[in-house]
This record gives sequence, structure tokens and C-alpha cells, in this order.
Amino acid sequence: MATYSAIPGSSAADSSRGRRRRSSRLKDLNFAGQASWISSNINLVNTIIGAGTLAMPSAMSHMGIMLGIFVIVWSGMTAAFGLYLQSRCARYLDRGNASFFALSQITYPNAAVIFDAAIAIKCFGVGVSYLIIIGDLMPGVVRGFNEAADATPFLVDRQFWVTVFMLVVIPLSFLRRLDSLKYTSMVALVSIGYLVILVVYHFVKGDTMADRGEIRVIQWGGLVPTLQSFPVIVFAYTCHQNMFSILNEIQDNSHRRTTGVAIASIGSAASVYILVAITGYLSFGNNVAGNIVAMYVPSIASTIAKAAIVILVMFSYPLQVHPCRASVDAVLKWRPSGFNKGARNSPNTSPARSAPLLPGAVAQSPARNDTISELRFAIITTVIVVLSYTAAMTVESLDKVLAYVGSTGSTSISFILPGLFYYKISAPESIHHQRLTKEDDEEERDDDESFSGETSREPKYFKPILRKLSLALAIYGGFIMILCLGTNLFFAGEPAHKV
Repeated sequence: MATYSAIPGSSAADSSRGRRRRSSRLKDLNFAGQASWISSNINLVNTIIGAGTLAMPSAMSHMGIMLGIFVIVWSGMTAAFGLYLQSRCARYLDRGNASFFALSQITYPNAAVIFDAAIAIKCFGVGVSYLIIIGDLMPGVVRGFNEAADATPFLVDRQFWVTVFMLVVIPLSFLRRLDSLKYTSMVALVSIGYLVILVVYHFVKGDTMADRGEIRVIQWGGLVPTLQSFPVIVFAYTCHQNMFSILNEIQDNSHRRTTGVAIASIGSAASVYILVAITGYLSFGNNVAGNIVAMYVPSIASTIAKAAIVILVMFSYPLQVHPCRASVDAVLKWRPSGFNKGARNSPNTSPARSAPLLPGAVAQSPARNDTISELRFAIITTVIVVLSYTAAMTVESLDKVLAYVGSTGSTSISFILPGLFYYKISAPESIHHQRLTKEDDEEERDDDESFSGETSREPKYFKPILRKLSLALAIYGGFIMILCLGTNLFFAGEPAHKV
């Protein structure tokens, strides 16, 4: 076997230029890639898993065990495919500048403001719902630990607790990088772990069997209940608003590593959902409620579980502020495509200057949240925090608003936008696709010279099939949007996700 040296001018050194060229991108852009693979997974999993986990047993009671498991797995696969397409799309952009806005500039420039507005509204609404959950649960948590809490009015006042927890999340909301939230995300995941253990423990103990209702294995509860529960499962995987931040900040942004982040995150969430859904449903049968924790006999353990939900949503709030701020900034900076043709329509300018560069060129600016000036960053964040606090203090239920926002915003960023973006940007006639394909071919030739037989080249038929599947995902997203909006309009009932 031949040994390769690093002596300048040697054939080994010449044949490894492709590897050095790719690795040099990371060395030149370390400022944009400091997050580890594990921390990226932690933040993405925390973005995915939320209080909706508690509604999984109820959703399964409407669908039956077999159909419920299928829907959970299917929804996870479609969500993972959307994340995968986002990682593919990011290859057409400068390292550290991937975003829905940057992609829209080379695909659907005049619709960029609509895309970012939808993302901002969706993230803002979810953030407000988290604050409302805190206000609703904390009085019960206090009563659980102290039966005489009602004697002190402010301890059972929802507005008091919303204010207290806002003081905790405000500093976290002003962090620029998503990776900075990895430790709070770990705490949130510990809270989810406790909830899962609680549900499994009661199932194994069997202390709920006396009040258990009928169990459906293959049968379902009917079309209408199933349609009402379907959006709960579909939207339980929404994390796509933070995927580009993950791609911008991860240290090793190779295709294998970023795909691994998507698969590991969605797989972890699906495992939690299936475990809670099955054990929770088998514990209570068709008598299960939308919030399974509320079904257990009041005790210290169930009170801690409610406190765990509060911790979970508290540390999930900054994960909604992060993409909301970036999208609001993009909306404020947006101009029609013809407003500044000289700079906006050039294919060789970077996303920070309104059009993206392909990989290989040195990026001139870091991720989007890092390009915002200090003053602008502070103002936008302050406005988001103040408005969400005001909404949480004055509105006690956002169920209807969230149902419509989720049907449109979550569907758009999870399915429609990733599908449409990849379908447009990967078209054979696209200049961006041609340039990226040429660079990939050059790198593959270099790899063949260096490591003959060890490269994993994609089959020629892979990209055309992937492009067709991306269009199918966008169409699927449109179908889900119509289905969910129709369900909200014509089959309105008690929300399955209410906690």
C-alpha cells in the first residue's frame, strides 16, 4: 500500500487538493461554525418536543394504536425529509448565511416577505402560548406544594407567574447564537425525560386500570376525531424554523453530519411520542384526556410533572424568539426585486448583500442574527418580548389563533417551502445548480485520484428523483394546510393539545 506524504509537489499532495479545499472552508469560517453535533441535536430536539407530547395518548385514542403509530412515524418521516431538503438547499448558499430569506432571493424573490412574515407570526404565536401555559400551570404547581397557597393571592395569580418567568427568559432571548442555548435545552430535555418516566411508571404500576376505558388497537374513533387529532401529531415535529441556524452554526457542515442531525433529532422525538402515546393510552384507554398529566391522582410526583412542563416551555421560548427575530429583520429589510436590480439580481453577491454565493467562496459575513447591528438587534428583540408578554398577560387562550397559525405557518415552513425551494433551485437549467454540480464533479475527480474506490458518489438518477419528491412534499404540505384549516372551520371542538 502506498503511503502519502505532505511534501510539496508530491503526487499525494496534489491529489488531496479537493480535501484541502473543502476543509479550508471550515478553517476560514470558524466564526460561523462552532457548534458541536451533539449541541445541534439537543437544540433541535428541544425545538421539536414540547407540551404537545402530553396530547399524544389522546390522539392515539382517536386513531387506534396501529393507525396512531403509523401517523406518528409518517409525520416524522415527512418532517425529516423537509429538514433534509433544507440541508441540500443550504449548499447553494454562503457558509453561515443559510435562511429562508436567502433562498427566496434566488427562487421567489418577490415572495420573500410573505415567507418570513409567516415564520415570524408562527414563532411569535407559539412563544405567547408558552407564556400562557406557564400562567395556567404555576398556580396549580404552587397549590400542589403548599395547600395554604390560596391565602397568599399573588402566589396563585397567573399574571404574577408570567412576569416572574419572563424575567428568566429575557436574558436568554437576547443571546445571538442558537448554540448558546444548548445548556437550557439540556435542562428542558431532562424535564421531558421526567414526564416520560412518570407516564411509563404509572403504566407499569397499573394504578390507573380501575378507571381505564376501552382500548382500540385496529379500529379508530371515526373520521372527525381522527382529523382533529392529525394536526396535533403533524405539528409536533415542527422545528424547521431553526434548521438553518443549526446549519449555519454547526462546526462540521458536511452532508453526512447535517443529515445525521435531522435523522437523530426526528428519530428521538418520534421515539418519545410513540412511547408516551402507547403507555399513556394503555393506562387510561378511551378515557384519556388531552393533557395526560392532569389525569393522575394529585401527588408530589404529578405536581413535579407540571413544574417540569413549565420548565420545558420556559426554555423553549427563546428557541422561538431566535427565528422570529431573524424573520422580522428580513421583513424590515425587504424590498421588491426591481427596487435595486444592480445589487439584488447579481448571482455573484452574497446573501448578506441580497443574493447568495455558492459554496467554495469565502463568506464575508456570519449568520443572519450576527449581521444585525447591536441597536437593531436589541430593538427587535425587545419589541418581540414586550408584545408577547403583553399578549400573555391579556389573553388567556390562544387556541383558535394557534390552530390557524399552525395550519398555515407550520405547514409552510415544514413542507411547502423546503419542497418548493429545492424544486426550483435544483432545476437543471438553474445557473446555481449548474455551478454547484460542476464543483461537485471537480471534487469527486479529486477524491477519485486520492481515495480510489472509497468515495460515496450519488447515482445519476438520485437528484432527478429527489427533485420530484421535493415537489411531492410541497403538494403534500398544501393538502395538509387545506385539511387542517377545514378541520378548524368545520369540526371545531375542544383542542386536543390544550394543557
